[in-house]
Amino acid sequence: MRYNILIGGAAGQGVDTSGAILEKLIKKSGYSVFTIKDLMSRVRGGHNFSLIRFGTEEVNSHSTNIDCIIALNEDTALLHKERLNENGFILCDETIKTEENRVIKIPMKAIAKELGNPRVSGTIAIGAVLKLFGLGIENVEEVLKSSVKENYYDVNLKAAIKGYESVEQRFKYTKGNFSDYLLLNGNTSLALGAIAAGLKFYCAYPMSPSTSILEYLSSVAKQADILVEQAEDEIAGINMAIGASFAGARAMTGTSGGGFSLKVEALGLSGMAEIPVVVVDVQRPGPTTGLPTRTEQSDLKFVISASQGEFPRMVIAIKTIKDAFYQTIRAFNMAEKYQLPVIILSDQYLADGAASVKPYDLSRVKVYKSGKLEVKDGEYLRYKITKNGVSPRLIPGKTRNFVTADSDEHDERGWITESAEVRKQMMDKRMRKLEGLKQELEEPEFFGKSDADTLLLGWGSTYGAIKEAVELLNLKGNGSYGALLFGDVYPLPTRLLYEKSKTAKKLINVEQNATGQFADLIREQTGISCTSRILKYDGRQITAEEIVERILKEV
Repeated sequence: MRYNILIGGAAGQGVDTSGAILEKLIKKSGYSVFTIKDLMSRVRGGHNFSLIRFGTEEVNSHSTNIDCIIALNEDTALLHKERLNENGFILCDETIKTEENRVIKIPMKAIAKELGNPRVSGTIAIGAVLKLFGLGIENVEEVLKSSVKENYYDVNLKAAIKGYESVEQRFKYTKGNFSDYLLLNGNTSLALGAIAAGLKFYCAYPMSPSTSILEYLSSVAKQADILVEQAEDEIAGINMAIGASFAGARAMTGTSGGGFSLKVEALGLSGMAEIPVVVVDVQRPGPTTGLPTRTEQSDLKFVISASQGEFPRMVIAIKTIKDAFYQTIRAFNMAEKYQLPVIILSDQYLADGAASVKPYDLSRVKVYKSGKLEVKDGEYLRYKITKNGVSPRLIPGKTRNFVTADSDEHDERGWITESAEVRKQMMDKRMRKLEGLKQELEEPEFFGKSDADTLLLGWGSTYGAIKEAVELLNLKGNGSYGALLFGDVYPLPTRLLYEKSKTAKKLINVEQNATGQFADLIREQTGISCTSRILKYDGRQITAEEIVERILKEV
């Protein structure tokens, strides 16, 4: 059982706040919740909405089929009415004009005026929704206390009760088992993973949709014993992180695609000087400013090849909000172990979205710690040539040895060189890190029928939609379907890809960009070509229904 609620209005009408309160109340009623925000890049006006999907089974994606539209203005009712399910309805104020007959009108504005605050219309609607879906009102006090300022608490509580009393129950309530879960957005989950991994320094310049990582970490900096710095620009952000890492602190910087563009040269410094650093790219549509509050997966090729020259790196794509926690820990471990930059790819869909997350299993958290290194005799060689490409790393100021780092090509001591022989030796040494790294790659998740004749390929945040699409397609009985969903994208794990592609008659790539970047990467790395591609690049996340529709058109 799953329901979908859309709450919409103009920027400034409290859409975001009302949605946040409603999702907390639904979660406390026991449901698994998944919320996305569709926001225009403006302070006032325009049309914003939140989609809240919830059910008794885990939810990892949104849907375009709506059961309830909470229309805070006429535009919302007009724009989304075609998306209503057969039993769906519009909940709105009695003054809103709509030709739709599936409408429940209550005097929100009149009640709000009677209560003395015209801005509580959204809270009245929340109370009504609780009743319509058979949810109790017992959690309202607790949620409001944590969501609104103290001087507005009483009026909002009265508004919720008034809304609850103004309608009759419409849907049957089925109890879920998710009330003890956390409710987090992707950026918060990622930030918590960084803290668990031992983060000591975070430096960034604000750029949506990555900014809330900076905001959250700064809000808990004292409790977490970390230093958070808002840099003057993107270049300073990554250079300060690299400097902190050189000094022994686990360091991370975060941005979006435009900011990553500015960090590119310093990324090469991390690779050449072999200083570990974690860089988060929360993708949004580009190029340049693009769509600041929308989503896309178009930075993949860019981050894989960013900075001139060649050096080893790792790129990990976040698949779910829960995944953000564990993969961020892993990113730090890989960066430290192999002394290289690790790039985490997220996107606006996961960064700003919220989901019910099972409390983290801290027994799974393994933080990599290098063995203590002592140089008793002879000269310390920071860039010593080794079989695995990883050289002994000492922290300056914590050893009697002289510790070097250089952006020029250098010899084992770290001294600048122009020797052709040494250059080749150092390049070979650095690139050997990939051999060990490839042994630690995580294969993509497979779901669906083991003998699937149609195999879907995706990466990152398309996880939820692809998984649900495979379930729907197999229920229809029109062929057999499976999917491989990648989190590690560079280096590319290939074992399952080779295995499953041998038996599949069709390989369909699903991703959020205009050119099928991941399909190109697969062909480049393996020679395997996709038979078709399902691409979406309008700034909105693809849904399971869209995937199913596109596939069935080809059958």
